[in-house]
Amino acid sequence: MAPKNREGDVVASFSGKWISYAHTAAAYAAFLSAFIVGCGLHYRKIVQNEHFGYPQEWFPSVSATIGDRYPERSFFQVFIAITSGPRFALVALWYCMTAKRDSALPKFVAGTGIFRTLTCGGWTYVTSTDDHNWHDIFMISYLIATVPWTLGCLALSPRNPTAVKYRKILAGAFFGTLVPLMYFFLQHKVHKVPGAYTTYAFFEWSLVLLDVAFDAVTVLDFEGFEIVVKDVKGVSRGNKQVVADAVLEKEKNTEAAQVFGGGFAWPAALDAVADVYNGFVFWSMLTSLGLSVWYFPLWHMGLSGYEVVIMSTVSPFLLGIRPLRSLVIRNLRIMHLLSLSGLVAWAIKKPEHRLFVVTFGVFMSCLSWAAAFYAERSQPHRLEARISAFALGLLASSVAKFAFYTNNPIWPAMHAANGGWNKLGLALAVLAMLRSTRHTAGNGGDLPAPGPSKGSPTLAALGLAGLFFAMHSLLSDSSTMISWVWEGYPVRGPLAVPHGSVTMLAMGVGLLIGHFYPSVARSWTFYGIGSVGAAVLTGFSNWSGYYGALALATYIMAAAPVLISSAVKHSPATTFGLGFLVYNIMVLAHVWTVAYAFVPGGPIMREHTDYVMSAMMLLIGCGVFSAITSTPPSGSSSSARTKPANPAARKQRSYYIYILLALELLGASIAYLRFPSYNYTPYHAPDKVITAGIWTIHFGIDNDMYSSEHRMRDLLRDVELDVVGLLESDLQRIIMGNRDVTQFLAEDLGMYVDYGPGPNKHTWGAALLSKFPIVESKHHLLPSPVGELAPAIHATIDAYGELVDVFVFHSGQEEDPEDRRLQAEYLANLMGGTKRPAILLSYLVTKPGEGNYNTFVGQKSGMRDIDPKDWQRWCEYILFKGLKRVGYARVSRDTITDTELQVGKFVVGRGEGGEETTVRGEDVPQGWRFPEMFRGNGVRGHHYHDFEPKYWP
Repeated sequence: MAPKNREGDVVASFSGKWISYAHTAAAYAAFLSAFIVGCGLHYRKIVQNEHFGYPQEWFPSVSATIGDRYPERSFFQVFIAITSGPRFALVALWYCMTAKRDSALPKFVAGTGIFRTLTCGGWTYVTSTDDHNWHDIFMISYLIATVPWTLGCLALSPRNPTAVKYRKILAGAFFGTLVPLMYFFLQHKVHKVPGAYTTYAFFEWSLVLLDVAFDAVTVLDFEGFEIVVKDVKGVSRGNKQVVADAVLEKEKNTEAAQVFGGGFAWPAALDAVADVYNGFVFWSMLTSLGLSVWYFPLWHMGLSGYEVVIMSTVSPFLLGIRPLRSLVIRNLRIMHLLSLSGLVAWAIKKPEHRLFVVTFGVFMSCLSWAAAFYAERSQPHRLEARISAFALGLLASSVAKFAFYTNNPIWPAMHAANGGWNKLGLALAVLAMLRSTRHTAGNGGDLPAPGPSKGSPTLAALGLAGLFFAMHSLLSDSSTMISWVWEGYPVRGPLAVPHGSVTMLAMGVGLLIGHFYPSVARSWTFYGIGSVGAAVLTGFSNWSGYYGALALATYIMAAAPVLISSAVKHSPATTFGLGFLVYNIMVLAHVWTVAYAFVPGGPIMREHTDYVMSAMMLLIGCGVFSAITSTPPSGSSSSARTKPANPAARKQRSYYIYILLALELLGASIAYLRFPSYNYTPYHAPDKVITAGIWTIHFGIDNDMYSSEHRMRDLLRDVELDVVGLLESDLQRIIMGNRDVTQFLAEDLGMYVDYGPGPNKHTWGAALLSKFPIVESKHHLLPSPVGELAPAIHATIDAYGELVDVFVFHSGQEEDPEDRRLQAEYLANLMGGTKRPAILLSYLVTKPGEGNYNTFVGQKSGMRDIDPKDWQRWCEYILFKGLKRVGYARVSRDTITDTELQVGKFVVGRGEGGEETTVRGEDVPQGWRFPEMFRGNGVRGHHYHDFEPKYWP
């Protein structure tokens, strides 16, 4: 008779460690069997990659081994299927061992484990040859989930010293392996180094072995479990024995658990998310102000008067009026909601009105945040939350720009047609603001901050000025400092993708230092490290300069909690009002370094980024001095950690760390997804045609004050450009939004890109995009004793197996004839110094046949004009030598910019030819012809301008 309760007879029992053994054996069998079979049957094929094969590459990668060929792929898939059973059981046992009634972390880790298992099945059974996109999605999801799984298991580890030791070793080895893995992948993918992929493969296999080994450590924990199968209805036969169930309760003994343990409260987590989103909105509006202002001096070619609106940031001065300060603090929700008006500006068509709305939004936003900081000064844990939201908002803004090719999707310069998410961003901002302002400090602003109110409010204000300027000018876009150190091809330093994610990682590390080690963050030693980083960034290029950038990024974010906490001890009118005023002066100064030709007193700051960086660090130093003075002495060492005073504060801190981790993972994922393929094909390869163009893009802002990358992309694609020079393309300054139009264009069009002289070279920018590999490039600053600096790029491309030199050049302005004469001599000598075929894509500021034109075109340079009979030109010219010219056209700009697109077609390997008589398009091969869509009225406002395309036989 069957038992009447759940205490039935035991049918079978076995130790839980066999789950770990089975999982480890099946997982290793999957990879190793595929490796053995693959090497035995298809060795030379699986070591072959897109650049090299055996013997340069002699060890296969994991992906080539398990997914490319039959039957090794089948071996892998069969054993992975077998692994899935023990895998689900392992996750379930881990949850049973770590689950506690008042903690949600075990549930989260278990859910992550299940998610990893499912995504593993995804990239296993959907190979890259089946569906490359879905294979990558599953793989990226698996890798992302590995981080919280690993950290969660470490935090939840029971009191088993041996298991904890092995987990730490294996986890450290796993994450440490990622660095050389990425390095050798870049060596293979970007630098095309023979053998680099083999080294990369060793690290890739190491990751696999370490990943499985990390989970194999559970054998040390599960040996205390006994898995029992009971017959509760009497249906079994055979021997039966009674086995008692073992109940195992483990306590966590890691410092991480003290922060992350305890109950996970979704309302509190949503509060933290809302706070960070509000910080994101603040930085989105602040960074949009300069971009909106820039439109007007751009079109006026000088000061327009609208620049005065940058003073809207000094609104915290109003907090010096005590009744008004009390009114603002008691109504912070209304103040914050009013600040969201800046997000509505995108829908306003007239640029002047849009600027005014953005200005009001920034005015209210600066006022509200200064009041919020001051109001929380008596409650350190709430103040920490606001500072975390402020700093993480900057990081979130940088991540968003990383995802949207350096444009912020909620800027007023964005809309649905160019990739904007304005409506969604506004809706989320309203919801986030309503949630995060449910509990405000009320009259807390009248309560003094704990501890003595020492320190100088003026020095604290100067510290804030330096901090805000550093955060805005250097950290609001992950590619800004990378563009500072870029020196051209071959690649000798960081790339915007993927190394932008490394910059954001340094920002995150800095913020953690600022919160956990404030005594370190405010120390003069750390300040010295930050100052050295600033000097190295300013004075060095390539990897050396970037190491300085990472040190500076870490320091800036670490200093933020310290400097803001110190500043709130004084009047917000002095600290934040004066701070934003000096910040505005710094903004103008760093623009004056390049705009000196158009502003009063400009020559003082001409080409002096070093002055700006020195002033920035001196200002931060003032804030550090005030922070040290206002901090009570402590008997602890300078490296002692600070811990929140109560469990609630510890739990609050954990939510912001979760968000930080999520943002870092998102940044790494974006870097992976955006990594270029470097597999580009010219439009008319069979005909060996180079279609080259020159275009002055007016800083990526169209006539209606919207970002123009998408419209530019459409025209460049439809004209079928293989090589294009872009002028007025350096946007890596506050006033231009810290943007880079070449990232979107290069990735979407499938082109190599050379950014040209960086922002610290003080030019308006020149860039080169090419379907052909750029073998080498050098950046030049041409003589400019009076006027603005003239940038030039001298690049060598590999066009159909022949090396061709391409020059991209922007001459000085008409007002400086001596500058332009010297520049013409310099460039003529530069072009004349190459014996290879060459193309000049330029902005010359001269009339055909007159003045400096005869220096650019002539015996010294060896260059010919693509169409000497085109008398309508003044600025843009295409010159060439050593190539057969077969076509020339001018395409109207519509409202994208103020300059047309000029295009020339050349054939490689045919010599120059001497034909001057043009022929009809029907008389030349199809691959030599320009697209028909631009004839007549054209498309989207673009048509052949002044004349129909010209062709030469």
